[in-house]
Amino acid sequence: MVCRGCCCGTPKVTGVDHAAQTARLRAGVPVRISACLDVCDQANVVAVQPSAAGRAAGARPVWLGLVNDAEATEDVVGWVRAGGPGVAPLPDILELYAFDPPGRGVGKRPPARLDRP
Repeated sequence: MVCRGCCCGTPKVTGVDHAAQTARLRAGVPVRISACLDVCDQANVVAVQPSAAGRAAGARPVWLGLVNDAEATEDVVGWVRAGGPGVAPLPDILELYAFDPPGRGVGKRPPARLDRP
């Protein structure tokens, strides 16, 4: 899933050819475009869903942020083609992009807002 909402896929991330990035991902792997995923500080965001085999192995989606160059895009395509979450180990280079989105995942809660009474 590729975020193309609020901040991802817009001029906010300068120097990135967002259309070319989306086209490259689509040429290599199945892609679903998403509205804003609410993690704008990590733009551009790609959430890699596990395949049926990955889900059977207990895998969860892997969220990758700051995917802003052709090399990172190629690394994502290569990992998904190799099987993705639960099937192929996350390449060391993609570990640098992986993050836990707030409020998502098993047992995770969004951070407390300190500005509430």
